[in-house]
Amino acid sequence: MSDGGSSSEQARKIAEGLAYLTGFGNEHSSEAVPGALPHGRNSPQRSPLGLYAEQLSGSAFTEPRTHNRRSWLYRIRPSAAHPPFTRVDNGALRSAPFTETVPDPNRLRWNPLPDPAPGTDFLAGLWTLGGNGDAAQRTGMAIHLYAANAPMTDRVFSDSDGELLIVPERGGLLLRTELGLLSARPGEMALIPRGVRFRVELLDEDARGYVCENYGQPFELPNLGPIGANGLAAARDFRAPVAAYEDVERPTEVVNKFCGNLWSATYDHSPLDVVAWHGTHTPYVYDMRRFNVIGSISFDHPDPSIFTVLTSPSDTPGLAGVDFVVFAPRWLVGEDTFRPPYFHRNVMSEYMGLIEGAYDAKAEGFVPGGGSLHNMMSAHGPDRETFDRASAAELKPQKIDDGLAFMFETRWPVTATAQAAGAEHLQRGYDDVWQGLERHFRA
Repeated sequence: MSDGGSSSEQARKIAEGLAYLTGFGNEHSSEAVPGALPHGRNSPQRSPLGLYAEQLSGSAFTEPRTHNRRSWLYRIRPSAAHPPFTRVDNGALRSAPFTETVPDPNRLRWNPLPDPAPGTDFLAGLWTLGGNGDAAQRTGMAIHLYAANAPMTDRVFSDSDGELLIVPERGGLLLRTELGLLSARPGEMALIPRGVRFRVELLDEDARGYVCENYGQPFELPNLGPIGANGLAAARDFRAPVAAYEDVERPTEVVNKFCGNLWSATYDHSPLDVVAWHGTHTPYVYDMRRFNVIGSISFDHPDPSIFTVLTSPSDTPGLAGVDFVVFAPRWLVGEDTFRPPYFHRNVMSEYMGLIEGAYDAKAEGFVPGGGSLHNMMSAHGPDRETFDRASAAELKPQKIDDGLAFMFETRWPVTATAQAAGAEHLQRGYDDVWQGLERHFRA
């Protein structure tokens, strides 16, 4: 790093001392200074400590209470006090609708992003692979990757188009948000709600990972149905920040993603100046290794929906705009069962990434930091080597704990960007992994 690593060392010290609020979807409240939160009302005639009261709404006022997302912020300066925004270059960031290429039914796989140029921060290091829907219509999603080797300095970012689900693969992140600080390391995921401003600092010399930009309904925990009251991701394992504020009066660039484009304004102060807050529109972080895997203890490989951490519902019950799925450590014990994922074609489109180790359906070529895209009805499944090995394996209890993979699954086809379709790190010949699957049929 250009600063010799001093900023990452400082960020690590901050991250190690962070405290959190716990619970998904809770009505949290927090104050960095005692007495900063008003009591009995949200917007008193004079807010405590001379602060400004401001509501941040992540949903329409009239949405049902169970889906309503809003937080009240008590800040040093109101958000309305800013100069005009002007358009800036989007870099490698793209947004829906994706029209540079046509949707491709072929199976695609990429190696990790190349290392960025020195001085690249999280925002500059965002690179869009593809997506679907329309950001302006608040439908669909986008898949981004990031590679960074420098902290965001004197600038913050907010996304008016959707919430950002961030999955670090290499290097940890310190996320300074309006509502407080979060630390996210490989094996954890962080979510920044729509419109929340934040800055990314690095816990290590460089960082790399994945981002799902969800334009649609906010992510929520899936219903458990016959599973019962417990299982999958536990609400109490999600950690929200406690209030922390910056009282800084120096030029700060605020970059806003709005209807697919980046807009910038230079404030004369840091907008991360929220001294207290309460509400449900909050950032959070989750350790994916705490996912309580539900699986078969008799026979057959259950559908991968049992690995769903979060879901963004659509207008059709059970059909998600996007699901976030994690393949966490687990035991396989099925009798007379082909244990890796089965061959299948799916009405949903699947983008899979790998955080560490190996994935049990791919023997080689699928590496941490890389990703594969199997669009709707594209046939896929275990490669030849995995099929041969699993078909002949002794079926004793087997612990899968040498890898951590995830999936962004969406109801619509994912259209790759031109930069992804023509990338040097796109694996040509991905179809070859299924070559050599021999005919075994005997009449």
